[in-house]
Amino acid sequence: MNFLPELFAKQWNEEIFFLLAGPCAVEGEDICLKIAEKIKTICDKLNIPFVFKGSYRKANRSSISSFTGIGDQEALAILQKVKTSFNVPIVTDIHTANEAALAAEVADVLQIPAFLCRQTDLLQAAAKTGKVVNIKKGQFLNAQSMSFAAKKVADSGNEKVLLTERGTTFGYEDLVVDYRAIPIMQETGYPVLLDCTHALQKPNQTSGITSGQPEFIETIAKCGIAAGANGLFIETHPDPANAKSDGANMLNINNLGSLLTKLVTLKQAL
Repeated sequence: MNFLPELFAKQWNEEIFFLLAGPCAVEGEDICLKIAEKIKTICDKLNIPFVFKGSYRKANRSSISSFTGIGDQEALAILQKVKTSFNVPIVTDIHTANEAALAAEVADVLQIPAFLCRQTDLLQAAAKTGKVVNIKKGQFLNAQSMSFAAKKVADSGNEKVLLTERGTTFGYEDLVVDYRAIPIMQETGYPVLLDCTHALQKPNQTSGITSGQPEFIETIAKCGIAAGANGLFIETHPDPANAKSDGANMLNINNLGSLLTKLVTLKQAL
């Protein structure tokens, strides 16, 4: 069920949070369907609105040898199958303006990677599709600066904006989360998510592969809910160690149900 129209009609129930979740990248049909089914089963049980996440193409990679995708058309076809099989909306990343229209044929949410959140032509192209635009806050920006990124989308005729906190660069190889960013970005009037997995990356490793600290996903998620995040972003996989992208900071899907149960309890307590 697509809850996004209700979200942007300002009829949202603030007693619940929504979830963008799935593998980092589309690796194949079987694994995407299995992941989507598992997440949807958990979310239906807990009454958590859910958007399936999978990047049909990965462009921001540490090494030229890193996995970038199985092919655009094949990956988008798999996302379409997930969408129709489980009746869930889809979110996927775009990296250039000319990708927007293609991805919008399947996706309900076009995601702007953090490194690209200042790219005016990319934001405008995403806005003009009429789809929801989720802008990840650059690791190099303060929260206040995201109002300008959101305004580029709104001034292009699209008020369906999400903003996502995903950590701020701290030194050369670490990120920290400043939870003040959540209420600050909410001052724009748009819903704000916390990315619980990318916020735990340790980028720019000398190995050429980004590492992470997934043992702190639960801590990050709890803090995000306590700080008032409207939604959470969690990348998850049945075998993170062998995932083709961002496995070092993904949540094992076998731990997702217990985590979300705790977060629902925390949200209700607040």
